[in-house]
Amino acid sequence: MSTDHELDRLLGEVLAQVRADDPRLAEVVTGAVRHLHAFVRELRPTEEEWLRGIDFLVRVGQTCTPERNELILLSDMLGLTSAVDEVNHAGPADATPSSVEGPFHSPAPARPPGAWIADGPERARAEQMVVHGRVTDTEGVPIAGATVDVWQADDDGRYDTQDPAQPRGNLRGLFTTGPDGGYWFRSVLPASYPVPTDGPVGELLTALGRHPMRPAHVHLRVEAPGHRPVTTHVFVADDPYLDSDAAFAVKDALVVTPVPRTDPAESARWQVDGPFLEFPFDVRLVPVRVPAAVAR
Repeated sequence: MSTDHELDRLLGEVLAQVRADDPRLAEVVTGAVRHLHAFVRELRPTEEEWLRGIDFLVRVGQTCTPERNELILLSDMLGLTSAVDEVNHAGPADATPSSVEGPFHSPAPARPPGAWIADGPERARAEQMVVHGRVTDTEGVPIAGATVDVWQADDDGRYDTQDPAQPRGNLRGLFTTGPDGGYWFRSVLPASYPVPTDGPVGELLTALGRHPMRPAHVHLRVEAPGHRPVTTHVFVADDPYLDSDAAFAVKDALVVTPVPRTDPAESARWQVDGPFLEFPFDVRLVPVRVPAAVAR
């Protein structure tokens, strides 16, 4: 009896055991089983290779902590997070594109409009930056009361959870838009940085001959009642890693060119000392239409 025949029989037996009451669970498990069995059929892994793969996944899980999610990092590095993001947030064309959350999000302190989010040693050494914009719907109507959750790395490419020199909550902020939908805050220009390479995902990147670098960016998660929330990045133009982001998250509409400002009047307007970089970024949210049957 051929191996392929036995594999067909085995797959059929496994699928016959999928009897979940939840139809979606049954669909997902069935799809996963089919694809995984097809993987084995195509690549014919040895028992040693299969056990090495299982050991890799075990070590990925063991590397996770409350402040580091190695599984999300693995998903990011394989482009799977971006793929899931794409199928969940496609269109419309005039909405702000979504992007991956990444493994470094944590609760941000609420801050007033215009607050400095840079409270660590980077404040004295890095380039000053003013980030501002408006949150509107896709028709350009301002959205007041939207929450804008931001987080970023410092000028050395480190987040507060990675750097003991930074206070917790550094380079993070939770802002609320005003009547015009506007938000703004003061910060420092972030740097490109490597994803953590001291764990099993780093081993995989090295084995594949890939670099671990992410281009400089600021994360935003924007939410407002009656609108689809968006989690996205704003990337710094001219970063050398824009075309080879290790997380496959760069989209053209999310690349912003910081504008150098040296006029003292501009510095006074934005409440900064000396020259700074102006970093404008508007966010357009998709309205959530309530079905007529529900609205009545």
